[in-house]
Amino acid sequence: MAQSDNPADAFKKALSEATKVMADDPDLSINYTVDPSGLSGDTMRLPQISRRMTKQEVLVARGTADALALKHKYHDVGVHQRYAPPGDMARDLYEAMETARCEAMGARDMPGTAGNIDAKIESDAQRRGYDQIKEPSEAPLSKAAGYLIRHLATDRDMPPSAANVMELWRGYIEGQAAECLEDLNTLLHDQGAFAKLARQLITDLGYGDQLGEDPDEMEDDAQDDAQEAEDDESEPDSSGQDDSDEEQAEANPEQSQDETQDAQQATVSMDDMADQEMGDETELPEGEAPLEPPAPQPVSAADPDYQVFETEHDEEILAEELAEPIELERLRAYLDQQLEPLKGAVSRLANKLQRRLQAQQNRSWEFDREEGILDAGRLARVVANPTTPLSFKVEKDTEFRDTVVTLLLDNSGSMRGRPISIAAICADVLARTLERCSVKVEILGFTTRAWKGGLSREKWLAEGRPQQPGRLNDLRHIIYKSADAPWRRARPNLGLMMKEGLLKENIDGEALEWAHRRMLARPEARKILMVISDGAPVDDSTLSVNPASFLEKHLRDVIAMVERRRAVELLAIGIGHDVTRYYDRAVTITDVEQLAGAMTEQLAALFDSDPRARARVMGFKRAS
Repeated sequence: MAQSDNPADAFKKALSEATKVMADDPDLSINYTVDPSGLSGDTMRLPQISRRMTKQEVLVARGTADALALKHKYHDVGVHQRYAPPGDMARDLYEAMETARCEAMGARDMPGTAGNIDAKIESDAQRRGYDQIKEPSEAPLSKAAGYLIRHLATDRDMPPSAANVMELWRGYIEGQAAECLEDLNTLLHDQGAFAKLARQLITDLGYGDQLGEDPDEMEDDAQDDAQEAEDDESEPDSSGQDDSDEEQAEANPEQSQDETQDAQQATVSMDDMADQEMGDETELPEGEAPLEPPAPQPVSAADPDYQVFETEHDEEILAEELAEPIELERLRAYLDQQLEPLKGAVSRLANKLQRRLQAQQNRSWEFDREEGILDAGRLARVVANPTTPLSFKVEKDTEFRDTVVTLLLDNSGSMRGRPISIAAICADVLARTLERCSVKVEILGFTTRAWKGGLSREKWLAEGRPQQPGRLNDLRHIIYKSADAPWRRARPNLGLMMKEGLLKENIDGEALEWAHRRMLARPEARKILMVISDGAPVDDSTLSVNPASFLEKHLRDVIAMVERRRAVELLAIGIGHDVTRYYDRAVTITDVEQLAGAMTEQLAALFDSDPRARARVMGFKRAS
């Protein structure tokens, strides 16, 4: 065989042999490719090495080979899949910790691998820009957890870029999962025990809802079911009663025949009665008038007795239609001045919300499978090297639920000044943060078109002032940002809340019902509706000719309907006023300075799935 003129070939051959020895698998197939490195069955892909054989190429190739060889040696696929969680974030944490376990075991048994893998980790971290990250919200928690596991298990310093990510999250991880980390070193050699520890750590970090069923409990349940089935088989045959009935029928044939005839007669008479009743409903005697048309649908699904005098002049309008673009930009600039001291609150809020909201894509792909759909993107390597096996991909479903959040803002006159600024700032901070968490956000506002009535009141006066006309003003429901619109496009619209003359009366019940209907039409699985208001609904025109509790009763009825249906999670923020007399899940904010501190913690707690945790942080009057 002619000697190769590529100086890298000798290194590749030596590295391949060393990798097979380290993996304890002489049949392992090793390919050098431009495709992502990884393991697929008995095939390992390593990064390509050029003829120049730069120091960086050699270090990354050796580190990658060592890491994959250790994974091949110490990793049991069956055990791994048994305890693997279905949720994306939990799965990322689980995978990262298992990779760290294998690398840590290699560093203990073969210390020479630790330096090689450090070079590979640093190269990956620099390529992902981990050395430039300043805030925990920008750093992947799964990577930080894996780095910390490896650091604690090997007692080695992580490479600088990886250490930066690890230190950003280290305080939080150690604070939440201190007990788990204490048992780390004793469980490294037992993959099953380590997997259970990883699942507990995932729970401690706030992602327990993504773990799915406990495989050990499922196995115990299966054993219990099998035991019960075995016990049932050992019991006497329950068909003895049926046999005795048949024997009795044979002994008394006349009695059995009489019973059968009675049953048939009863069935016929019931059919006749049903036909007669149906005929009464569908046939009308000659000369009778046709049935009257059905009564009109009530205005409110929450309260059929809620009355509205006139809906013709109600308005649902986009924010950009209420002001010129130049005016919106000017108003937005004014709002930005209010936001200047609160820049740090955005990243802190994102950090907390990312641990509570799971809005991932419904589907993803698993690559490098031995069967499935042929991966056309990797056919080039088969053409280049016919001995390379074909690569397949499989589409998988995840159990994550998409989430949409609607912010419903009170745009009443009582919110003028500092309260409306706080409401706009809350919407700005929340919308930007939630969008960073891949959560769709809708921002709505509600007020009226006029003070003390409007066209509706004029029509009521013209008709002679009928008694108890119901709601007597023209609604104005504003769409600042639709759920599917990107934040950058809707950003100037929030400045509209600073416009003089916009804020008038507030009819909260109908606004809440409007927002609820919009959410029900959304396709997302999880729907969260957050109301930002300053207290009770007030409309002078309506309350002057109706009972004093007319609007407040309707608001309570709508809240009760939303909470009873449970299709939407209802939350509330009181701006300067306590709104817990209406909403069970609510918090009050009285000043802008609270946003950087208390608001970050309290708003994040609104999304906590544990009612006791919500009650502790927010002081709900009732944790339901």
